[in-house]
Amino acid sequence: MRLVLMGPPGAGKGTQGDRLAEWLAVPRLSTGDMLRAARAEGTELGQEAQRYMDAGELVPDDVILGLIAEAFNRPEAAHGFVLDGFPRTLAQAQGLAAILAGRGENLDAVIDLAVPETEVVARLSGRRLCANCGGITHVVVVGETGSCPSCGGELIQRSDDRPETIQNRLRVYRDQTQPVLDWYESSEVMLHPVVGTGSVEEIFDRLRQAVGE
Repeated sequence: MRLVLMGPPGAGKGTQGDRLAEWLAVPRLSTGDMLRAARAEGTELGQEAQRYMDAGELVPDDVILGLIAEAFNRPEAAHGFVLDGFPRTLAQAQGLAAILAGRGENLDAVIDLAVPETEVVARLSGRRLCANCGGITHVVVVGETGSCPSCGGELIQRSDDRPETIQNRLRVYRDQTQPVLDWYESSEVMLHPVVGTGSVEEIFDRLRQAVGE
């Protein structure tokens, strides 16, 4: 089973992607994880990606697609994968299709984890980082003035989690990703919108039903 799991920031792609991958017995492939692994292993693509990141620049699509092509060649991906949050742009989607076509393969489905923007802002703006141990918690758990549940340290809000920053990230997501969803909808790939609100189990049940279809 070869799946793409899409959705806005804060939609829960990491959590649900892990569960889907375990259920399907395939790897979850996240570009962030692949970049970190390539850098740690010192691969040619990892070193190239490092140069861009050191310069404060975005890693180009051809480097990201190269990492994905390498991941597809690994034995654990022989029976499929769950791609988490990629592709983000139409060029990336077309590049992914070209890689799969070169392997004689296709995507089985694209799942769009749909979460209202108000819910995304509430989820992300409520996250808190422990200044002491680096743990992540949420104001729903600890309250607005609480301390870290793990070590009692001071909790801070990251700049990425401020409402105005989240709104900007959502605008970028809409502008970049809507053409991708439109492209998949007009292709032969099955596009499944899945409601991404509710409990983790409720969302996962919907995802399993969508994959089963």
